Amino acid sequence: MRVLSAGGPSRRGLVAAAVAVAAGAGGAVAGCGVGAKATARRLTLPDPRATQPYRETPAGQVVMNILAHPDDDLFFMNPDTYTSLRAGVPVVSVYVTAGEATGVNHEPYGPRRHHEHDLDGYSSARHQGLRQAYAAMLGLPHFTPWQREVIALGSGIPVEVDTLTSGAMTARLVFLQVSMHEWGPTASLPMMWSRSGVALPYIVAKGAPSPADKPAVWTRAKLVDALVDLMDRYGPTHIRTLDPDPDIQVHDRKHPKGSDQPGYSDHRDHTAAALFAWKAMDEWVARSAAKDGTVPRFTSAAYRGYYNQRWPKNLPPATVALKARFLYQYGGNMAWHCGNPSGCGDYGQGENEPLTNHKGWIRSTHPRYPGTRTAIADTPGGRTAFEVLGLRAVRRTETRPGVWGPAQDLGGGPLAPALSCVRTPDGTVRLFALRFASLEGHGGRNARDIVVWSQGPGWRSLGNPEPDDDRGRRVGSPVALLTPDGRVHLFVRNAARGLSERVLADGRWTPWRNLRGGEVQEGLAALTDASGRIHVFGAGHVAVHHWAQDVPGGPVAYRPLKGLPLPGDIPAARRSGTGVELSYPHPASGRRFRRDLVL
Repeated sequence: MRVLSAGGPSRRGLVAAAVAVAAGAGGAVAGCGVGAKATARRLTLPDPRATQPYRETPAGQVVMNILAHPDDDLFFMNPDTYTSLRAGVPVVSVYVTAGEATGVNHEPYGPRRHHEHDLDGYSSARHQGLRQAYAAMLGLPHFTPWQREVIALGSGIPVEVDTLTSGAMTARLVFLQVSMHEWGPTASLPMMWSRSGVALPYIVAKGAPSPADKPAVWTRAKLVDALVDLMDRYGPTHIRTLDPDPDIQVHDRKHPKGSDQPGYSDHRDHTAAALFAWKAMDEWVARSAAKDGTVPRFTSAAYRGYYNQRWPKNLPPATVALKARFLYQYGGNMAWHCGNPSGCGDYGQGENEPLTNHKGWIRSTHPRYPGTRTAIADTPGGRTAFEVLGLRAVRRTETRPGVWGPAQDLGGGPLAPALSCVRTPDGTVRLFALRFASLEGHGGRNARDIVVWSQGPGWRSLGNPEPDDDRGRRVGSPVALLTPDGRVHLFVRNAARGLSERVLADGRWTPWRNLRGGEVQEGLAALTDASGRIHVFGAGHVAVHHWAQDVPGGPVAYRPLKGLPLPGDIPAARRSGTGVELSYPHPASGRRFRRDLVL
């Protein structure tokens, strides 16, 4: 059962610990097989900062969550935030928008009374709801007073920071207060990302301490600078964001749009805030390298948003109840007396609303990039481990059993956190990743590509199975597989939620090929059986989908499975005596399905 998603606290490169907890998406470890020699074209944008040393990290870990709205962490990142806090890892949650919406703070049930449109009051009430929820996560009474202060960022805009400590646990809430409300047809957070010259007002939350109670204006450059400044100030060792590249989504009678952005499966502010966050992470790395020649030492994770409502629920009842407990505190109640004149929470999320809402966002926690975080290769010089640190690939060598040397920076960034690797018969290791090839905004490219690294040639691009940048942003992290005939098969989930493949044979890569088949979630299980045939599994809406070879060395094609129960989350597979053992969680359950398949 996977209760926690891939966004656990940073290991700070402690690969030995990762090996010890190889099971699960959060610390997945994979070994590299043996195959044939590969060649590929060079990256068109070489990384000028490759092989920079890493900055020494102060003692202890720090998690930074970057959210679009108050409550995004409670719906989409928990229980991971709660787990970090309870483990004594300080959490800094940064809220990009003021969350003021229409300014109406209404009750969840029954007839809605007339309410005044009060933007700064509603923003203040949501802040209070967050203080209540985080106090409860820290094990304190929900009306516990917080230390409220104002800090000055490089953006020039003072922002409020609220801090609460309980024993070894500390939470900080940072309110940037960018307006989420549309100011005419050309002003919103997504437009500030994508267009030049867009500015948005700083929304003053009612009751904010001075000087955070003064009007101001946000621009794209100021927001990126502010996020970089916060990273420099708090030194996160793990950064969590929302989904920068949500799935393409058809909206029709069966799939109503709701609060989705047109054509995609998430709120438009979630996407824009995530793009700003990934841009800021990349800027933080670049500015640090330019300043003192070091790279910040941090890991990253991204979380799905409204995606949750369109797939089977993946959390067991106890975890859903835990999330609901803190959303209950966040929603508050009009009858509460919390000391905040503007309101004691976001009343629309109060009482039992998150549990009864048919969209079911609370019932899942999905990482955007599930998969292997640490890839282990057996090499002639000993074992080598690869991971993503500071958005760049690093390599560590095992100096003696369980002891790993320093991180050697391989560059290649900015990279998504999941990796895959293979080892060729000549001992060459090839590492595969999903790269943010361009994060420009302002009318510039926003592109992703699949990249491969090997000793000597360095980084090369394998392109993208999709024909344009917009569809190319929807692809998943690559999964590479070695076959007994020496070929390398590379699989990715594509924009249509099916499977695409490239094959390396005799030193040359075939073009990308769409294998089609049923729609699956991110997170593939791939292996060869005892006869050498490839099998790839993915969790679909109503079934587990399967692609396979009929004979070793033959083409991989869609091969439906029958008679299996509905998957609640991504599958795992391994060789068994009869063929392949397939396992996955049942939906909304702590139970796991497991069966030996004769294929």
